[in-house]
Amino acid sequence: MSSVTVTLPDALRAFIDREVEAEGYANAAAYIRELVRRERDRVMLRALLMEGPDSGPPAAVDDEWFASVRATLRSRGGPAAP
Repeated sequence: MSSVTVTLPDALRAFIDREVEAEGYANAAAYIRELVRRERDRVMLRALLMEGPDSGPPAAVDDEWFASVRATLRSRGGPAAP
């Protein structure tokens, strides 16, 4: 694991300290890691959503669709939920 040093104004540090206490994080680093993970996930989701219109026509996701996915997984020897 690598580290990053960040300099913050006192007001932001106080905010982080309050959030750590209120939300039960182990320390400021754990809180900041969670914020970075959330931002990473948001960016990834946005990218996927932006790709959506270019992915082709929409398909219905219903019982028949799930059955076909399970059948494909079974034919490949992969896990398949009942």
